[in-house]
Amino acid sequence: MSNLPDWLPSLVRFTAWGGNWPQYLEALYAYFRQDFVESTPSFCGTRLGLKRHPRIEGKEATFWHLISEGQNESERTPDLRRCERIRWPRPIIEKADAPVLKVWRNERRGEGRICLWLEDAEYLVILAERKGYLLPWTAYPVTEAHQKRKLQKEYAASEKG
Repeated sequence: MSNLPDWLPSLVRFTAWGGNWPQYLEALYAYFRQDFVESTPSFCGTRLGLKRHPRIEGKEATFWHLISEGQNESERTPDLRRCERIRWPRPIIEKADAPVLKVWRNERRGEGRICLWLEDAEYLVILAERKGYLLPWTAYPVTEAHQKRKLQKEYAASEKG
């Protein structure tokens, strides 16, 4: 990850909070609030909203989708690699036209999605399309070779039209 764009913020490491999970979680949430609650980002002129429910520990569903993994909303497991990158989704969304990003639209479970892949950083942000706005749906590191091949294939297909 040595060739990262200069607009990408530093990682937010768990060790900086001395391994104190409650303090780290609150720091992560403060970054999330700053980027998605206290101001309204946009993607190519389209407003971003938030998936607010279910709220867990008083925090929006979007927040949990950015820092944890799992199918069941109430049983998601924090992922430190996702947590460390809590400051990355907003600049990636706002820099969608940057040449280092691969951006394409696809369908997932019958819903429109916009994928923003910072391949050099092995990181993917997914936005869900809604009427008149977008939701930051999830974001996560893409480290497995099969995942990368799948994304490369999707992107190439989208380029062909």
